[in-house]
Amino acid sequence: MAKVAFLGLGVMGYPMAGHLQKAGHEVTVYNRTAQKAEAWTQAHGGARASTPREAAEGAAFVMACVGNDDDLRSVCLGPDGALAGMAEGAVFVDHTTVSARVTAELHAAFAEKGVGFVDAPISGGQAGAENGQLSIMCGGDAPHYDAAEPVMSVYAKLCRRIGDSGAGQMTKMCNQIAIAGLVQGLSEALHFAEKAGLDGRAVVEVISQGAAGSWQMANRYETMLDDHWTHGFAVDWMRKDLSICLMAADEVGASLPVTALVDQFYKDVQKMGGGRWDTSSLFKRLREAG
Repeated sequence: MAKVAFLGLGVMGYPMAGHLQKAGHEVTVYNRTAQKAEAWTQAHGGARASTPREAAEGAAFVMACVGNDDDLRSVCLGPDGALAGMAEGAVFVDHTTVSARVTAELHAAFAEKGVGFVDAPISGGQAGAENGQLSIMCGGDAPHYDAAEPVMSVYAKLCRRIGDSGAGQMTKMCNQIAIAGLVQGLSEALHFAEKAGLDGRAVVEVISQGAAGSWQMANRYETMLDDHWTHGFAVDWMRKDLSICLMAADEVGASLPVTALVDQFYKDVQKMGGGRWDTSSLFKRLREAG
């Protein structure tokens, strides 16, 4: 068991930190909103800190799950950042979905102090975090990944090092690119079924058992048909992720025409007031368009 700090107690980080404490690790949490950290300690035990640096002091591993590039920089760098409190040989594990650019920047900054940095974005949604069934795609130096993997395994169903620093974030981009196309395809299929006068549930029951089947279909079609949009990853966050994908595509020379189009469809959903709706709300966009 290790001394671990966890920075960021959102819908993902809160249960992930809880799994670490339950597994017997000595966990100290930090959250920008102190009340959330207080609630976590009341629910799980452990300790809370007033700054990332304070949380990281003496920790063998520091895990972070925050919002975006700027949020990650703010918890890592500066006099109150985690790096200032970490000792040589410790490992920082970033579960945030961020750009490969900030990952390279932070990997270099941590290496300069002799601290490991593993980019380890996650997939599986809130349910995966709560059930300890996340898929974790990692980049970074192999010794640092090997040290951190047993800690991450507490909330993972699969944890794998894909390559050097940045490979984890690039793999998460592949994940989001695939999801964008899948959700739009499912939305169009359900929209077509409704317009054709078919029973959407009966349609999915049949086609889900063939080549059209997917996690999105199995887990989202009923809530989509029922006009419920609070069951997953928010549109605002998906647009943040897709902007990262599209920026990286320009840098590496990849063509992502479907991803770019779906990003604009999500922009339409935001204009409908659906920034906090889950990503399956692409169907609502079609339904309301007539």
